[in-house]
Amino acid sequence: MTRVLVPAGALGLGYDRGALARGVANRPDIIAIDGGSTDSGPSYLGRGVSKYSRASTRAEWRELMLARAEAGVPLVIGTAGTCGADPAVDWLFDITREIAAEEGMRLRVATLKSGQPAARVKAALAAGRIRPLPAAPDISDDILDACSNIVALAGAEQIAAALATGADIVIAGRTTDTAIIAALPLIRGDHAGAAWHGAKVGECGALATTQPNSGVIQIDFDATGFTLEPMAPGAAATPYTVSAHMLYENSDPFILHEPGGHLDVTAAEYSAPDARRVRVEGSRWVPGRYTVKLEGARIVGHQTVGLAVIRDRRYVAHARDWAADVQARVTEKIAARMGLARAEFTVELRLIGIDATLGPLETRRDLPVEVGILGILTCPTAEQAAEAAKILNPYLLHHPLTEDEPMPTFAFPFSPAEMQRGALYEFCLNHVMDLDDPMAAFALELHEVGHG
Repeated sequence: MTRVLVPAGALGLGYDRGALARGVANRPDIIAIDGGSTDSGPSYLGRGVSKYSRASTRAEWRELMLARAEAGVPLVIGTAGTCGADPAVDWLFDITREIAAEEGMRLRVATLKSGQPAARVKAALAAGRIRPLPAAPDISDDILDACSNIVALAGAEQIAAALATGADIVIAGRTTDTAIIAALPLIRGDHAGAAWHGAKVGECGALATTQPNSGVIQIDFDATGFTLEPMAPGAAATPYTVSAHMLYENSDPFILHEPGGHLDVTAAEYSAPDARRVRVEGSRWVPGRYTVKLEGARIVGHQTVGLAVIRDRRYVAHARDWAADVQARVTEKIAARMGLARAEFTVELRLIGIDATLGPLETRRDLPVEVGILGILTCPTAEQAAEAAKILNPYLLHHPLTEDEPMPTFAFPFSPAEMQRGALYEFCLNHVMDLDDPMAAFALELHEVGHG
């Protein structure tokens, strides 16, 4: 049997400290936590930085390092620094080194890097070893060269290699969400289907329980299945909350693809041994071709934004028409005065308070008291984006709804009204790469840190 303690869905989100203490007291075999995902868009991967604050990450990581010391077991994090790029691994490693020195710890820390040089990916593309996933964009050598960061998602094999070093802490770059939980049960020979299924359910901590924000869960893996139990006193896992998690971030509620095969939960059976725990058996692991998913981000422009607020009832009522008129006029003026082709830039006005989230898909038509007009200017360079925003500026301040009325004046909440957003990134890879050796695309290093 293998007991995995999962403190939270991601480092930096917080968790119940009492629940963590109860989990440590239950003598886990490993503590595993995710570090991030692609949920927050391509900028973090593109820049190789963390979405979460260093202060929050450091505080929670310190607590987990102390919990690891008390439990005497490995601590593993996947997709370190939100994006899992190599600089994000280094960032968390530096934090780890600082804490180890402060706490008088001497530790073996394994770093597993997932970064892919463009040359490696181009060679695989030329050799026919890269295949697109559904709806993947077309790729070329030029697109790969333009990526600021490319990562491959490590699986259980790479985490197992890191654990085999005897490391106290494993800081992994981009991994599948499940790999850090499934690795040790697989190493120990627990049921493979259960290892992957339990890892999928447990990837987001207590999200698969009645108290999602409590964070901490315990998963016991054995020869026939797994048992999940939340550590917070008032939380419970139910067959409903556990089975439903196969729908989370997954296009198929029965199949989950991972490096080297897929999980099939078609025959899984969920039961409740008591009011808090859920037992799952019948999940099946189907071995297959060994591939790793690739993610890449590149700069596709630079943005400047401007924000104005309108409150006049008539302008609020006709905000969509007003915004469409401004967008058309500013687009024409930027093309004429800056010499940019229409395909080189975009002018977008989002109506904060009406339909900024869904745009034309919005069905509600009730009017707010005021509307924020967010202008988004995207151009090839930062200087062009800033200039385009200044062309938009007088329209956000004074543009009338009709030509035959007095010039209105709207409100800018800031001065200057324009704010530089910097580089705009896009994801440009949604492909898998064939590997003959699971470690061929990953770099594993063992470090001695701290003092004792």
